[in-house]
Amino acid sequence: MTAEGLATLRAELERLETVGRTEIADQIRTAREWGDLKENAEYHAAKEAQAHLETRILSLRAQTLSARIVELTEGDIVGLGSTVEVDDEDSGRRATYRLVAAHDAVPAEGLISLHAPMGAALRGLRAGEVAVVRTPRGERRLRVVTVA
Repeated sequence: MTAEGLATLRAELERLETVGRTEIADQIRTAREWGDLKENAEYHAAKEAQAHLETRILSLRAQTLSARIVELTEGDIVGLGSTVEVDDEDSGRRATYRLVAAHDAVPAEGLISLHAPMGAALRGLRAGEVAVVRTPRGERRLRVVTVA
């Protein structure tokens, strides 16, 4: 992952360990004040939310401990961190994507995982070359216009 991605994970972990835990503790405390815990749906919901929070914290800790920082690719070859402008040869539409680590991918925002089919097809190409992406609807041919 990139150094930026690791910093984002660490920030989320810090927020969950401080603000998140405090909010859940307040919810549990409030729900306890409402009486009998056996039939207290708010209490059980708060305890379930606490379990989800702790699971997320453990997952983030594991990710940050096992993270390997990789350098962003610079130059005219598509790689991690590259912003790529492509023309779809079938539709003629132009799109811009940024290749990112899998956990940073948000396809709707143009952030494509380097390991997703499109990211894998684009990796290593230069401007003028064509990526062939296999999709459920068939092959897409994307001509690389620019790499930044």
